[in-house]
Amino acid sequence: MKQPDSQQTMALFRYGLIADLIHLPPGSKGIQARLNDKAQHAYTIPGSQRTRVAAETLRDWLKAYRRGGFDALLPNARTDRGQSRTLPHAVAEVLLNLKEQRPELSIPLIIKTAQEQGTVPAELDLPRSTVHRLFSRAGLMHKDRDAPTDLDRRRFAYAHAGQMWMSDVMHGPTVLVGKGLRRKTYLIAFIDDATRVVPYCAFALSENTQAFLPVFKQAILRRGLPERLFVDNGANYRSQHLALVCAKLGIALIHARPYQPAGKGKQERWFRTLRAQFLTRLTQDDTSSLDALNRRLWTWVEGEYHQTPHRGLEGQTPMEHWALCGDQVRLPTAALNLDDAFLFEVKRRVQRDRTLSLNGTIFEVDAHLVGETVLLRFDPALAPSRGIEVWHKDAFVSLAKPVDVHANCFVRRNHSPKTTETAAPPSTPLALRNLPHSNKEPH
Repeated sequence: MKQPDSQQTMALFRYGLIADLIHLPPGSKGIQARLNDKAQHAYTIPGSQRTRVAAETLRDWLKAYRRGGFDALLPNARTDRGQSRTLPHAVAEVLLNLKEQRPELSIPLIIKTAQEQGTVPAELDLPRSTVHRLFSRAGLMHKDRDAPTDLDRRRFAYAHAGQMWMSDVMHGPTVLVGKGLRRKTYLIAFIDDATRVVPYCAFALSENTQAFLPVFKQAILRRGLPERLFVDNGANYRSQHLALVCAKLGIALIHARPYQPAGKGKQERWFRTLRAQFLTRLTQDDTSSLDALNRRLWTWVEGEYHQTPHRGLEGQTPMEHWALCGDQVRLPTAALNLDDAFLFEVKRRVQRDRTLSLNGTIFEVDAHLVGETVLLRFDPALAPSRGIEVWHKDAFVSLAKPVDVHANCFVRRNHSPKTTETAAPPSTPLALRNLPHSNKEPH
């Protein structure tokens, strides 16, 4: 079911806070401690001025996800929508003054104290969330916390394959594209933290989300679904579409801290190995096309890198270590439609001539959608002639195909009952109905 952007954004925020806990069995030791730790941090909450999330709320979100998946995190519509939720000015002043005088009191105690003093009517309903927003806007909810002076960096390694993948992009060589034109390439790569196995990697002509997702999909098809995906803060990794794909697949998307590349040391070390052992041995034939370069790349990965003993694996090769600790990898099931999960989604408004534009191609949709905003779902790697999915009001409508303006010359139009007398009669040839009429009298 397709949701409004605001609901989807809030669901992605909720998923981001619990993503690293969804694979732990219910009742596992340490879950409560991690929830309490998350509750101590400040967040930018979509559509809210609050910055904190209670541990109880995080626990409720975790239970909801385990019951119903990503859709269970979508916020419900407010029951008081359309009603005023603004506090009377006099009541707001009383609450603010009381909070300034006694900052140690919690919101429930502030409300109870004001009602006991008689400064606020006892029958007045004061939602805690409304009072919290009032205090937050006044700057009365901030707590002073000692900021750490030094970052705590520690070497880490996961025990099992698939517990965490890392991904990054490296600038590659130029390849021949077309007649005599050479273009720069970008290597999009994944590496498994526990085994150093490369699930998949490929050179592309750009480093955007559209180029990244097909590589990610191939990595999943070859090596299963990771529990976590650790990436940097590039635009392709910060896209909402990637966050949505990970949420649908139950993958925790983790972004590295800005200007802290040490967290992706294993990925950077693999890039250095690739530069020294692969790029230095490329021939002119290897860069004659993008396909030739990728074939040479994967031959090196599978034939040399995966079979070479690794110092960080106590002398084992990546494939040997994968065989020892790869028994817990989540493999895609038959019920999981990866093609559907990776489809791009954009919104467009249908023009009066039943058309809409997507990536420079004009598509034609059903006439009853004229003037409506529809959701388009498509695979950018497929030719436009394959069609795109059209969704309206959470339901699939049809598969739109590129418009054929020449064929439309001979398609009979369905005129509405309100057609004026000057409209061309049905017997008029379709290709001539829109021609201008002559003002001259017939002879």
